[in-house]
Amino acid sequence: MDQAKAWTRVRGNLRLSAGQRLFDQWLKPMTLIDTDDSSTVRLGLPSAFMTNWVKGHYADRLLMEFRALLPDVRTVSIETVDARASRELAAEAVEDAAPVAAPAPVATSERPRLDSRFTFDRFVTDTSNRVAYNAAKALAEPGKPRFSPLYLHSNTGQGKTHLMHAIGHAFLDACPDASAIYMPAERFMFEFVRAVREKDTFSFKARLRGVDLLMIDDLQFIAGKESTQEEFFHTVDEFMREGKRLVIAADRSPLALEGIEARLASRLGSGLAADIKPAELGLRRTILDRKLEDMPGASVPSDVLDLLAARISSSIRELEGALNRLVAYAQLNGETVTIAFAES
Repeated sequence: MDQAKAWTRVRGNLRLSAGQRLFDQWLKPMTLIDTDDSSTVRLGLPSAFMTNWVKGHYADRLLMEFRALLPDVRTVSIETVDARASRELAAEAVEDAAPVAAPAPVATSERPRLDSRFTFDRFVTDTSNRVAYNAAKALAEPGKPRFSPLYLHSNTGQGKTHLMHAIGHAFLDACPDASAIYMPAERFMFEFVRAVREKDTFSFKARLRGVDLLMIDDLQFIAGKESTQEEFFHTVDEFMREGKRLVIAADRSPLALEGIEARLASRLGSGLAADIKPAELGLRRTILDRKLEDMPGASVPSDVLDLLAARISSSIRELEGALNRLVAYAQLNGETVTIAFAES
């Protein structure tokens, strides 16, 4: 695989993980710059401000993404390039990638953009998340939906989004002709506001309410947004009346959400609210083993994994990120991962 093909894959992964709004604002303008050095990937952005932001937020992630596809890569250089040159590079990238067109806006006849890594068989369980896991699997089964609406809540980085994507994968695999939408609540709000401005709320409502499975992530982001909550309430009402599958995720239980109307919170609480508690030590250790399996060429001793699992307890996402960084720094510095290296 050459750098251009790898970049197409990396962009797709970033679009999935970052969400369309953040991707469009910060990552989409990024272009691949030609280089003869196979150990270095050069990426260009049209302004120093954007370059600094991407360096601060995505430098490690970009390196890990490229190394997963191109093991020879040692460095990802994020540079500011002339705006005109950036536009020309972007145009060339679009032309080169024409056979792999960028995903169009979600329509009811299309599948949502789901992360291929987030499936039920990749979700590690114990008592902290087993109820949520079993409810999610049951909801994804064909036939009359069970536990709908399903409301998943936990602190950030505990696996809610993983379960939502897993529901989408399993349901669409079991029902290939079905339709589904996954979107963050913030995107729901922006699309609703745009529909109001364009005086086309009918199309917005028909699109969302017409699918067989609707998944809305990070509901807390519409707190205090009265008109958006009003529309979302009627969407929830429609799904419940029609007996269709609805999954919602947030950082707190329905009644604990601040800035959410009482009737909406009550409606959400009428289904199954499944709490995902912080992962215990044994689960964190198992998650690291599973994550290491997805990192070709990486070697991390058991005592180092034990150390990470013991020290990082707040978030699974932070735990996996720490392992990513440790492996990346060791490979870039030509070091062997040891306890001393991990603590340095």
